[in-house]
Amino acid sequence: MRIINLNTNGIRSAARKGLFDWLPKQKADILCIQETKCQLGDIDGDELFFPDGWHAHFRDAQKKGYAGVALYSRAKPDKVLTSLGNDEFDGEGRYLELRFGKLSVVSLYVPSGSSGPERQASKDRFMEFFLPKLKEWKASGREYVICGDW
Repeated sequence: MRIINLNTNGIRSAARKGLFDWLPKQKADILCIQETKCQLGDIDGDELFFPDGWHAHFRDAQKKGYAGVALYSRAKPDKVLTSLGNDEFDGEGRYLELRFGKLSVVSLYVPSGSSGPERQASKDRFMEFFLPKLKEWKASGREYVICGDW
């Protein structure tokens, strides 16, 4: 299985620069994207963002033009999960999981602490919240591939 991870810093910008021309040449099974910076309504109906042969899934941030993650897969997932169970981080579109049998593939966009004390505090809260989640996943018996911008 070939999995590619990519922070697009805006999926629409990446598309203009050739993301969806590049993708078929990669022979990937899954593409994990962070920082889509758009909401599904911004791209819904645009075939460019829903290429043939791919299942596209998105978790948007509530704030327009901010964060967001996506997963593209060749195989149809058995289940799509979009919530970690934390309103602060779920509202920022930081997690998306596709399940295929016992395998989970996660696209994760951890808050950056580099833009100041408020965002560092957010990152600290995320890390404190996320460590028990990782332990839970490890104990679940599932196999996880966690891709992301950490």
